[in-house]
Amino acid sequence: MGEMREREEMEQEEELFLPRFITTEENFAPGHRACIGCGEALAVRHVCKVLGKNVIIVNATGCVEIISSLLPYTSWRVPWIHTLFENVAAVVSGIESGYKVRIRKGKIEDRGVKFVGFAGDGGTSDIGLQALSGAMERGHNFLYCCFDNEAYMNTGIQRSSSTPYGAWTTTAPVGKKSIGQMTWKKNMPEIAVAHRIPYVATACPSYPFDLMDKVKRGMEIEGPAYIQIFSVCPTGWRSQPNLTIEIGRLAVETGVFPLYEVINGEYRLSVDVPELKLVKEYLRKQGRFRHLTDDVIERIQARVVEEYERLRAKAGVK
Repeated sequence: MGEMREREEMEQEEELFLPRFITTEENFAPGHRACIGCGEALAVRHVCKVLGKNVIIVNATGCVEIISSLLPYTSWRVPWIHTLFENVAAVVSGIESGYKVRIRKGKIEDRGVKFVGFAGDGGTSDIGLQALSGAMERGHNFLYCCFDNEAYMNTGIQRSSSTPYGAWTTTAPVGKKSIGQMTWKKNMPEIAVAHRIPYVATACPSYPFDLMDKVKRGMEIEGPAYIQIFSVCPTGWRSQPNLTIEIGRLAVETGVFPLYEVINGEYRLSVDVPELKLVKEYLRKQGRFRHLTDDVIERIQARVVEEYERLRAKAGVK
C-alpha cells in the first residue's frame, strides 16, 4: 500500500509539470514597476498567457493597476479597464450584459469575447464583496481572479479579512497585548462555493501549469467562475525576494493554502498532501510572523490540520 501511495503521489506531481504548449506572447508586458520577487506580477503574467487577446479585463485599484498603468506607459496589450476598489464585479457584469444586448439587437456579431475581473484580496473579500456576490448570484458569464497577497499592500500593508491569524501589518501591529492580526483568514473560496456557481478554484504561481489549467477551465465554463490565486508579497511579508516560489510551494505543502477546485459543487484536490509539512517551516521564512511564540504556532498548526482534513473529506479523500 505504501508503494502504491508513493506512486500515486509521483504521478500527481508529474501531471502538474507535464510539458505542454504555452505561448511565448506576453499580453502582460515586461517593464512594469512591480517589486522584486512579486508573486502577484508572476501570477498575472501566467493568467494573461491563457486569456489571449479576445478578452476585456476589468481591474480594481491595487498593486496590479498601479504597477502596470502609470501614464504615459502601460503593460497591457489587451483591452483593459481600471475601476474603483469596490466595483470590479459590477463593471465586468455590466460590460458582459451590454455585449449580450448588442448581439441580441444585431448591433455586433458574437466574437466570443471573454470578460475577466482582477482584484486583490481587499478589493474582493472586503470592499468588493457586495458587488461580487451580486454578480455571482445573477449568473453573469465572467471569470474573476482574486490575487491574494493577504493585505492592502498598495496602500501601506494594512490588514484585510484575508490577512492570516498572527501576521504583522501596519494596522494590526505587534505589541504587549497584540500578536498582530487577531482574526482568522476569511475563506473566500467557500463563500463563492456557497453561491452555487459552476466553478471555484484556488491556484498558486509556484504551480504554474495547474494555475493556467484552472484559468482555462474558468474561461470555458458557462457562468460565473472564481479563482483565488496565492500571491507572495516580499515587501509586505518581509520575505526574501528570491524565496517567492519556495514560499508558495510551502504554503501548499503545509496545508496553509491548499490547491483545489469545485466544479458544479464537486470538490477535487489538485495536490493532495497526506503528510503535511510543519507550518513553522512556512512561517519562519517571513518576517511578518517572526514574533510568534511556540504556543501560537501550535494553535495555527492545529487549525490548519483541522481545515485541511475537512477539505480532504469534502473531496472524498481518505
